[in-house]
Amino acid sequence: MLVRRGEKIREEEGRARNASLLRAPSNDIGSRGLVIAEVCSCKLSEECKGLRLVLPLERSELELRTGAPNRRAWQNRMARECWGYAAFDHSGTMKPFRFTRRKCRSEDICFEVKYCGICHTDLHQIKDDWKELPATYPMVPGHEVVGIVCEVGRDVKTFKPGDRIGVGCIVNSCGQCDHCKRHLEQYCERKFVWTYNDKDIYVDGNITYGGYSTLMVVPERYALKIPEALPLDAAAPLLCAGVTVYSPMKHYEMEKGGKNFGVIGLGGLGFMAAKFAKAFGMRITVISTSPSKEQEARHALHADHFVVSTDPKQMKAAEKSLDFIIDTVSAEHSMDQYLPLLRTNGKIILVGIPSKPLEVSAFNLHAARRCVGGSLIGGIRETQEMLDFCGKHHIFCKIELIPIGYVNEAMVRLVKSDVKYRFVIDVAASTPPEFRPN
Repeated sequence: MLVRRGEKIREEEGRARNASLLRAPSNDIGSRGLVIAEVCSCKLSEECKGLRLVLPLERSELELRTGAPNRRAWQNRMARECWGYAAFDHSGTMKPFRFTRRKCRSEDICFEVKYCGICHTDLHQIKDDWKELPATYPMVPGHEVVGIVCEVGRDVKTFKPGDRIGVGCIVNSCGQCDHCKRHLEQYCERKFVWTYNDKDIYVDGNITYGGYSTLMVVPERYALKIPEALPLDAAAPLLCAGVTVYSPMKHYEMEKGGKNFGVIGLGGLGFMAAKFAKAFGMRITVISTSPSKEQEARHALHADHFVVSTDPKQMKAAEKSLDFIIDTVSAEHSMDQYLPLLRTNGKIILVGIPSKPLEVSAFNLHAARRCVGGSLIGGIRETQEMLDFCGKHHIFCKIELIPIGYVNEAMVRLVKSDVKYRFVIDVAASTPPEFRPN
């Protein structure tokens, strides 16, 4: 990446020519005309011309950060070398990628990434499968990130160097809207910022890079404490897979127990849903297309029932037996196949995100006052609540630990559902020595 720093730009020069610089204030003593202009591949607008601008700090803030408003100190404070794996086009093939992270602001935490889970969302994103979330390349995936704190800003109160830390799907939001004030950042009325493949409009406007990398920098508000009772590697999937099923189960009061609960799909999300359901005191039915998963469902997850969804007799026998269903499937499938399994007032909640729209028969809803709903991850407070619950009940995901160089093979296997039940990248152990954080 080509970066030019400390350029002085006179206001009368107007817009930069040849897409080399962007205009910024220069004559006031507070900013002294210090800007950063860097080559960028966003191509978001004609005006951008492939550049990004980080506006200058006020003089008092600059001096607090650097000791003096000089170019070299500012330069040292604004870049931190990072290494990871990125996808560069719609093929989704990932390769090593070097980039920079911002230095810690007063409210930021910098941490060394130890492990990062591979979510099915990563597969969709690197291949640009979702028109609602178009891909920006290069893309560094990963939103199930855990590690060890190595630096904190001066205003950080809840973390210190050496602490265990996690980052999930969100790294920023407006913090001012009704939803943010109610700790529902995932429904931020202005915009929340995804951990990767997004633009952080609240910090510097740069594209976010995820946890398939050596370092992360995150505001304290979006950092999570990983309980000591949880193994750090197996805790990583909780930050997406865990809270994605925990949140709707809490919202729809499934934690009260005594009900009949079904889960469609026994991947990473289904595994966690079954774990929570058992901890909440519900009777569990696992619904899967794979008869081979019955033994593990009954023994590892203590499922009360197992239904093969491709067997019409088993599906008929299970009709009107369930109060709740969590649907974790991301592949195209028919909702009408599963709605008859619900009792009157039963609810089926979608947490998987198929790339094509689903069709639902109105009759199957009306016939028993059934409901179909959706849920998107969880807010930061709820995610911490889930982590604490998991620490107390010793709940974590069954994982397959892989080196970072195996990510492309892992994606191929993920398409085939050939993993029990979550791939987790051992980032720290498989990073080349020359790129490991100091």
